[in-house]
Amino acid sequence: MKKFYGNACYVQSAGVKNDLEIDGFAVAVCQEIGVELSRHRARSFEEMRQWGDDLSGFDLIVALSPASQRQALELTRYYHLEVEYWPILDPTGLGETREAKLAAYRQSRDQIRERMIARFGPPRAARDGAKAS
Repeated sequence: MKKFYGNACYVQSAGVKNDLEIDGFAVAVCQEIGVELSRHRARSFEEMRQWGDDLSGFDLIVALSPASQRQALELTRYYHLEVEYWPILDPTGLGETREAKLAAYRQSRDQIRERMIARFGPPRAARDGAKAS
């Protein structure tokens, strides 16, 4: 989101669990399009609250798994939030070779990119006439 839309919106990444390191394959395929994930850390909604993020200040939660969708919908009992579920391929465990695994991760990355563009429009650089990934 930040690469495509810059500071046009405030974005936080949250997961169902916060004890997971970012997958090396995800880091590799995002690096291919200029998105740096190596220092990224997964955090939970609860951890976001503990760090001072006011969940009532968010307008939209995009859930990428059924588990995250359930957790996001639970938050709508307490906060006025819109929840969208984007059924994205889960590439973990797919592929036997390194190249096959990377292909699965690229497919997931590209699905997310297509959904972002469909939902939020072309990346800012593309709207401003510059080349976007």
